[in-house]
Amino acid sequence: MRAAIFKGKGTIEVGQRPDPQIQGPTDALVRVVRGCVCGSDLWYYRGINPHQVGSIGHEYIGVVEEVGQQVTKIAVGDLVIAPFTFNCGTCPACRNGFESNCEYGGAFGDGHTDGGQGERVRAPYADATLVPVPGADFTDEQLASFTALSDVACTGYHAAVSAGVKPGDTVAVVGDGAVGLSGVLAAKLLGASRIIALSRHADRQVVAKEFGATDIVEERGTDAVDAVLALTDGVGVDAALECVGTDQSVETAAGIVRAGGMIGAVGVPLYEKFQYQTLFWKNVGIKGGVAPARRYIPELLEHVLAGDINPGRVFTLTTDLDHVADAYAAMDERRAIKSLLTVSQP
Repeated sequence: MRAAIFKGKGTIEVGQRPDPQIQGPTDALVRVVRGCVCGSDLWYYRGINPHQVGSIGHEYIGVVEEVGQQVTKIAVGDLVIAPFTFNCGTCPACRNGFESNCEYGGAFGDGHTDGGQGERVRAPYADATLVPVPGADFTDEQLASFTALSDVACTGYHAAVSAGVKPGDTVAVVGDGAVGLSGVLAAKLLGASRIIALSRHADRQVVAKEFGATDIVEERGTDAVDAVLALTDGVGVDAALECVGTDQSVETAAGIVRAGGMIGAVGVPLYEKFQYQTLFWKNVGIKGGVAPARRYIPELLEHVLAGDINPGRVFTLTTDLDHVADAYAAMDERRAIKSLLTVSQP
């Protein structure tokens, strides 16, 4: 089959990989319909984080083509959303709603397993991992939103849930990438009355406002802290969503949240200097981590199907598998917020 192959820093090529096969009774084979490029893929592309040479891409939706003997909840022909990690569904982490920390699970597209930036994927633990989408004849807009649910929409939602966002809250979102924009959407969905998006890019500000942002702050660092405090009469926000993972972003989040507030942190942490004492003296909590997407997909899928939310709006470039290198370059150069890959049709 054809698939995107990570060759090393700055190099993504379309090549051939063996067609996946059923290896165990809980497996399913999925023909990829849509895949996409994640912001975390850029860390590999830029050489910041290591990645195995090979298959890449952990976000996809597709049509089930074959199932193992023990698969009972997923059927051939189903359109399914795959969370970016596969999980057993029965270990303590899974039972407690943290499927991304499954004892027996893993991530799609880690170089060893097939990725969503290819024509087919073997999905382990299919019943516990894959989420079937009810209905048929979906629009391209809906397919894009389903794809967003595989990771980015759930990651933004995890930031808001971790920060305890509730109706009437004032929330600030640090980061205007696809995760940050999804955090804005999540804060709105959870009832926040005021949402401050920290963004200095006009195209991202447009999406942030569409998703529910009431205020835009373009400053960064201490200037951003001052701007948010000015907007909140010096008090700070009830919840800050940290969606970047750098020292500056977490320091900004710590500076803008009120005493006793919460930070929901989902940016892959690259902190080197941030000190916990910053939070201690303000009685600020911080919670978050790798989003348990499988836990959130059913809930968010209902909202997508009802037309309440359109998380696929974060995709501002659509291309095919042959042009996957362009999809990476566009995100790397900030010409696209997030790139969608059309691999096949449902």
